[in-house]
Amino acid sequence: PSPRSCQPHGTNKEALRYEIEELRQKDLALDQEIAQLLSEGYSLEELEKHISLLHEYNDIKDAGQMLLGKLAVIRGVTTKQLYPEYDLELSD
Repeated sequence: PSPRSCQPHGTNKEALRYEIEELRQKDLALDQEIAQLLSEGYSLEELEKHISLLHEYNDIKDAGQMLLGKLAVIRGVTTKQLYPEYDLELSD
């Protein structure tokens, strides 16, 4: 049996209620943030495009990190040691 199946039903229900409330709060916060950005003159299309570009950037960055990791293994060094060679900052 899984750990969840061993818990009393009341605990499970309470945990679900808590999670639902957290999600409602996050949803409300996001709605407020969207309203704020719209009031500042941003359009939904612009925000969606920006989010899409951030996802693309993160995917490319992840691929770069993976390649640096593989290169570091091949060379027997740390990825940190490769950063200066490719003019990268540690915060990149």
